[in-house]
Amino acid sequence: MFYNLRLVYITTKDKQEAKSIGKKLVKENLAACVNIVDGMETIYRWEGEIIEDTEAILIAKTPYHNVRDLTKRVKDLHSYECPCIITLQLTEQEGNKEYQKWLLKNSQKQEIDYEVEDVQPDI
Repeated sequence: MFYNLRLVYITTKDKQEAKSIGKKLVKENLAACVNIVDGMETIYRWEGEIIEDTEAILIAKTPYHNVRDLTKRVKDLHSYECPCIITLQLTEQEGNKEYQKWLLKNSQKQEIDYEVEDVQPDI
């Protein structure tokens, strides 16, 4: 079965902001799980200037049907005028199937038109 899962890559000004946004995304079932990577160095152009800074990375794991609401929620909570929020589609034929089903079950913000069955791990 195809679950249409996504990793949503988000940058934040610091770990505290990433943690605050991440907790809300999980609490509101917009993401099953988030990961935070602190201390990323970033170089970018903003308003004609080259900026060097540090940021935190927030990676949210969610199905496609949550991406629009998740993006809106992050934009509402974020301190940046133009936050980085991009998605990467997962290759579902690879990786841990049990984890993929867990991800889907734990990020059901809206009704979906298919059932996710319980899976027993291969032992």
